[in-house]
Amino acid sequence: MKTLQIERLTRAAFVPFGDVIELDGARHFPINGGTTERYHDLATVDVTEKGGRTLINLFRAQPRSLPVDITMMERHPLGSQAFIPLTGQRYLVVVAPAGEFDPTRMRAFWSDGWQGVNYAKGVWHHPLLALDQVSDFVVVDRGGDQPNCDELWLSEPWRLAFEADVERAA
Repeated sequence: MKTLQIERLTRAAFVPFGDVIELDGARHFPINGGTTERYHDLATVDVTEKGGRTLINLFRAQPRSLPVDITMMERHPLGSQAFIPLTGQRYLVVVAPAGEFDPTRMRAFWSDGWQGVNYAKGVWHHPLLALDQVSDFVVVDRGGDQPNCDELWLSEPWRLAFEADVERAA
């Protein structure tokens, strides 16, 4: 079985796939008479193609046990899709660039639970991979009359693998 190493989720590493939604390093400023700090413009929501509209959803993900085998991927060709965790629990992200799917270009990341992701339009990704416990996410997605989810089943599974020191620390 092929193995895919899980990397730490960072803005720089995730650029080819979309945005990392996090406070660290984000532009921010005080509002509401100084009682609130606004972290501004954290992701590019792209959902208006072909008359699409913005949906705000809540997803409740069941925890997965390690090891995890990746057997399918999906993409949303008409809009971006953002996942913003609410529970602070770590989770995994598996992505591949938009366009024709190439399993050798897949990458896997782990989030500490305080980082969200915004998949750019057409980026291949695996469905939610919560770890440790049930986890809730606000999901900003595209609504509309056209189908907006393509699924692809891999010809052979890929197993996700943490580096030993990351797994011990988690």
